[in-house]
Amino acid sequence: MLDPNNNAKTQMVAEINGLLADHFALYVKTKNFHWHVKGPRFRDLHLLFDEQAIEIRDQIDAIGERARKLGGDTITSVGMIAQHTQVKDQDKATLSAEDMIAELREDNQKMVDRLKSMKETAEAAGDNATDGLIDDWTDMAEERVWFLTSILG
Repeated sequence: MLDPNNNAKTQMVAEINGLLADHFALYVKTKNFHWHVKGPRFRDLHLLFDEQAIEIRDQIDAIGERARKLGGDTITSVGMIAQHTQVKDQDKATLSAEDMIAELREDNQKMVDRLKSMKETAEAAGDNATDGLIDDWTDMAEERVWFLTSILG
């Protein structure tokens, strides 16, 4: 159980839940784009979006378990994901490939920014394990941004 008197750890769990919500939301958006991309670069983008979606999906369990290891609870519903994510919904199935790439790049950059801002909280909480994981997750998100930026030219 999370100690309510440990503000730094409570804040760390809250930030982890925001990160978890971002991963769920970005996974769904990336799969949406994977399914709906069209155009001359269809095959390359279809495969890239799927690779990125799988990478994002594969981080979800580790993020949720990190909150639990700290004694906190995780998000428990789609409503909570919507409440805690900074990833905006995209319901259109007709976006251009360029718009999809740009939107995913921006969402992944927001993820990088969130992760970097979490470092200070992890240090304040004395949470070396989360601190180290943040480095790994940041590297993965930065790589996604790099790939998407490179495609846009």
